Amino acid sequence: MKTIRTEIPDLLVIEPEVFGDERGFFFESFNRRTFAELAGRDIDFVQDNHSRSAQHVLRGLHYQIRHPQAKLVRVVQGRVLDVAVDIRRDSPTFGKYVAMELSAENKRMLWIPEGFAHGFVVLSDMAEHLYKTTDYWYPEHERCIRWDDPALAIDWQLQGLPVLSGKDSRGIPLAEAELFP
Repeated sequence: MKTIRTEIPDLLVIEPEVFGDERGFFFESFNRRTFAELAGRDIDFVQDNHSRSAQHVLRGLHYQIRHPQAKLVRVVQGRVLDVAVDIRRDSPTFGKYVAMELSAENKRMLWIPEGFAHGFVVLSDMAEHLYKTTDYWYPEHERCIRWDDPALAIDWQLQGLPVLSGKDSRGIPLAEAELFP
């Protein structure tokens, strides 16, 4: 595995070493020892999530204010634009975001530590998104920042309006959100 640093040093793009031939491919999608070396800390993942979404579905920007979750995300079918926003009030990159395409084809993974809001939009006809989390889901602690907050000015690469859940359509601006120290 190799890492690619992003504009926000704590966010890492991870590219696995893929072994392929006419039969298909194989790669190690997670190895705790290797990941600890890449991330600079030992990680204990407690939950794996799998979502399937249709084209133009936009999910996010989600985070948990208590029981914060770090995430290792990847796409196993289709393509998404994956977005992580730094909402650590004391961070030099507060309010900045990284957006990158994750796809079944590029097999890239994005490491999103605690203190970030996360979302994605589906660019292909359909996409399946997998993510490992470092804490369990607590719906009472989940928060949502508006996907279209002008203060963030995220380029979602949309072709028209996104398909949103009720929760996502009620997201609040970053200026009004509960934040991490």
